[in-house]
Amino acid sequence: SGDVSDEVEKAAREKDLHDKFVRFTVGFVVSIPLMVAMFVPLPIPMHLLPYLMFIIATPVFVWVAAPIFRAAVMALRNRTLSMDVMYAMGTGVSYGASVMWTFGIVLTHEYMFYDTAIMLAAFLMLGRYLEARAKGRTSDAIKKLAGLRQKTAILLRDGAEAEVAVDDVAVGDTLVVKPGSKIPVDGEVVHGESYVDESMITGEPVPVLKNPGSAVVGGTLNTNSVLTFRATRVGREMVLSQIIQMVEEAQGSKPPVQRIADSAVAWFIPVVLVIAAGSFIVWYGIFHASALFALTAFISVLVVACPCALGLATPTAVTVGVGRGAELGILIRNGEALETAERVTTVVFDKTGTLTRGKPEVTDIVSLGIPDDTLLSLAAAVETNSQHPLALAVVRRAHERGILVSPAEGFDTTGGRGVSATVLGEPVLVGNRAFLEDNKIIVPPEFSERLAILESEGKTPVLVAAGGQFAGSIAIADSLKESGAGAVDTLKRMGIQVAMITGDNERTARAVAVKAGIGTVIAGVLPAGKAEEVKKLQDAGRVVAFVGDGINDAPALARADVGIAIGSGTDVAIESGDIVLIRDDLLDAAGAIQLSRKVMGRIRGNIFWAFFYNA
Repeated sequence: SGDVSDEVEKAAREKDLHDKFVRFTVGFVVSIPLMVAMFVPLPIPMHLLPYLMFIIATPVFVWVAAPIFRAAVMALRNRTLSMDVMYAMGTGVSYGASVMWTFGIVLTHEYMFYDTAIMLAAFLMLGRYLEARAKGRTSDAIKKLAGLRQKTAILLRDGAEAEVAVDDVAVGDTLVVKPGSKIPVDGEVVHGESYVDESMITGEPVPVLKNPGSAVVGGTLNTNSVLTFRATRVGREMVLSQIIQMVEEAQGSKPPVQRIADSAVAWFIPVVLVIAAGSFIVWYGIFHASALFALTAFISVLVVACPCALGLATPTAVTVGVGRGAELGILIRNGEALETAERVTTVVFDKTGTLTRGKPEVTDIVSLGIPDDTLLSLAAAVETNSQHPLALAVVRRAHERGILVSPAEGFDTTGGRGVSATVLGEPVLVGNRAFLEDNKIIVPPEFSERLAILESEGKTPVLVAAGGQFAGSIAIADSLKESGAGAVDTLKRMGIQVAMITGDNERTARAVAVKAGIGTVIAGVLPAGKAEEVKKLQDAGRVVAFVGDGINDAPALARADVGIAIGSGTDVAIESGDIVLIRDDLLDAAGAIQLSRKVMGRIRGNIFWAFFYNA
C-alpha cells in the first residue's frame, strides 16, 4: 500500500504541474494575438470586434484565472487578505471593464483590456508553475527507513530453528542471526561472539564486538559470526521504529514558510481599496465629474496599484537560485529552505562521515628496533586473515606502500582484543595492550608515553609483537576531510557559530574538533539525542542548520531548521535534508548559506520594485 500511495502522490504532483503549464501556455497563446489585434487593422467591422473578443476571451480568462479566484475566495472566507485576493482584484477589474465596454455600460472603447486580463492571469500561473516545480518532491525518508527493517527472523525453539515473520516475534523469544544478516529486533546476546556494524545508529564506522550480555539493535548488521540473542524490544518499541517516529514528528513540526510579499498585502489591499473608492467619491461627489471619469479613476487605481509582478518576484528568483545551486553542486529541495538558510545562526556538524572520512586509516607507524615497513609487513600478514575495519586499514596501507606481505600460518583470534599467527617462522601478535600483556609481552615505559599522546589525539594504537618482543605500534584514526577546517573557518567569518555532535567518545571528538577549529563539542550522543540537542539550540533562539550523512542523522536533519545532507551519504539522510551537497566538499555547506542570502536579497529587491513601481 505504501508503494501505491507513493505512485498516487507522484501522479497527483505531475498532474498539478501539467495543469499549471497548460493554463499559462493557453493564456499566452490567446492573449498575444488579442494584443496584436488592438494595433493591426482587421477585416472585421469595428462594432463587431468587441463581441468577437468577448467570445474568444471569456472562456479562456475564466479557465486560466480559475485557480486564482478559487484561492481568493478561500482566503476571504478565512477572513484573510492574501496575494490571491490582490491578483483576483487586478485581473477581475481588467476583465470587468472590458465587458462593460463591450455592452456599452458607461465605459468607452478605451477600456478594452481582454488581452491584459488574460496575460496577467497567464503570468501569475507561470509563477505558480515555477514555484511548484522548485519545491521538489516530498521526502521519501520514512519509506527508506522502513526499508531497513528485517522482514523475517530465525526463531530458536526447542533446539530447532524456524524462519518466522518479524511481526510474529515476541519479547523473550530466542533468535539466531547469521553472519551477513541484519538483526531483526532489539535484544541481548545470550551466546556467541561477533562484530556488529552499528553505523546506522551511532554513525561510527568501526563494528562493535558483541558477546553474552551485550545489547544489539534491530536493523544493524552482523558481520562475521553467529549470534544467539533474546528479544527485548519489538515493533514500535525498537530503536529503529523510534527513529522513524522522530523523523515523522520533526518533518511534521516544520511550519510552512509564508512568502515575504504576503506580509505586506494585509495592509496594501485596504489602502488601495480606500484610495480607489476615495478617488471615485471625490471626483463624482465633490468635483461633480462624469460617471465615466470617476469610474475611470476608480479602475485606474485598482489595475495600476495591483503589483502583479509580485506573482513572479519570488518564484523566478527561487528558480534561478535553485538552478544556480545545481550548477555549483548544491541541490535545494524547496524554496522554503532558501528562505530559512538565510537566517541560520548556528551550523552543527555530525562528525563521522561528515567532518571526517568515515573510514579508519593508518596515521602513524612507530617501530622499535625494526624498520617501519617491516613492522607494517608483519602486522599486515596477520591482519590479512581478519575482517575487522582496523585490520583492513593496516592491510590497505601495506598495499598502498607496495610492501610484500608474507603468508601467515596458524591464525587465531582472541575476541575483541587481538589476533596472532606465525609469519616467516616467528610468532606475531597484533592487538591491544591487554592482549600483549596476557602473552607476557612488556611495553617499554618510554613507549607508553608515546601511546598516551596518540590516544589523546583520538587515535587507536594497534600494538605489534614479534618473536616474543615488543616491535612497535600502528596508530589508526578516522581522519578529517581536507575541506573541513576551511568550511568551519568560512562559516565563522560569515558570523555563524559552529558546533560538532557525535556518538563517539569525548576524547576522540575533541581531537577532531581541535583540528577542524570547532570549539563547541557534544559527544556520546545517540540519534534521539542529536535531534534533542538541535531542539535545545532552537529553544535558545538559534536558527540551526544540521550537516550530516548517515541514517542516524535523519531525525536531526529533519528537526533542524535547515537539514544539509552530504550527497555521498545514505539515501535516508539525503531524503531527510532540505539541501543536498552533491560533492563531498564541506565548503559547499557555507556556499549554500551564501547562495540563500543572495537569493533572498534578490527577492526583497524584486518585491520592493514591484510595490514601488505600482505605488
